[in-house]
Amino acid sequence: MAFLRDDNRGDRPAQSPDRDAALPSDVVKVRSLFISDVHLGTRGCQAERLIDFLHHHDADTVFLVGDIVDGWYLRSSWYWPGTHNAVVQALVDIARRGKRIVYVAGNHDEFVRDYVGLTFGSVEVVEHAIHRGVDGRAYLVVHGDHFDLVVRHARWLALLGDAGYRTALASNVWLNWIRSRFGLAYWSFSSWAKLRVKNAVNHIGRFEEVLSSEARRHAAQGVICGHIHHAAMHDEFGIRYINTGDWVESCTGVVEHHDGRFEIIRWVEARPQQMPGPSSVVPFAGAVA
Repeated sequence: MAFLRDDNRGDRPAQSPDRDAALPSDVVKVRSLFISDVHLGTRGCQAERLIDFLHHHDADTVFLVGDIVDGWYLRSSWYWPGTHNAVVQALVDIARRGKRIVYVAGNHDEFVRDYVGLTFGSVEVVEHAIHRGVDGRAYLVVHGDHFDLVVRHARWLALLGDAGYRTALASNVWLNWIRSRFGLAYWSFSSWAKLRVKNAVNHIGRFEEVLSSEARRHAAQGVICGHIHHAAMHDEFGIRYINTGDWVESCTGVVEHHDGRFEIIRWVEARPQQMPGPSSVVPFAGAVA
């Protein structure tokens, strides 16, 4: 049975000054933070960038929107460097500061589904959740794998595709090592190639439409998801669709500011890049009637 949690819980107690003092001086305080598709346990995981991103954002609630750990890869080949431990430690530190963490299960970390409905300290494990925005509007928060027909009905094909995807990600590592030697910025070959394949583009469009319909089925006005490694924010299907992206290619996360604005942040350079999207300019309340 799917577990649905509504996070409309009111204001949390203010944090003690000594705990907040440990944060960097240039930290950005936000209402909510959403990240997905970290794929800890794989060589493609951009752990250092994620750690830096977490250290520079102080959120009241952190949503881990699936595929945080890559159980598929770890079952076949163990890879867990110190930087991946550091990501886990950064999340533990967030929980110790009294912040709320909501772990939404994905397909690569499907083992988490064995713990759906349980709470470990300030960490809640859910199948999906309803997040209430500043204006009271509801957002369905779900990884999205249940709405991917390949994952649901042809698991062998999904595993085969995952192996090919890891090969493409390996090319990212070597290509960007060479680029760094010439002082060039990070660039994702796998992401570039994916968006130039017609079938992949069509798949993204169908995924967005299906997730928007699912949000409507839950009487929600928006959906926040991951899974397809393609950060986006739009209202094309009459629902605010927000995809958090990933931390293997684009290095993107979504923040909800205290004034209600949602923003996609791309964390690949010394200074973050704001990606275009309706909520990067106006709050959702002003964008949707």
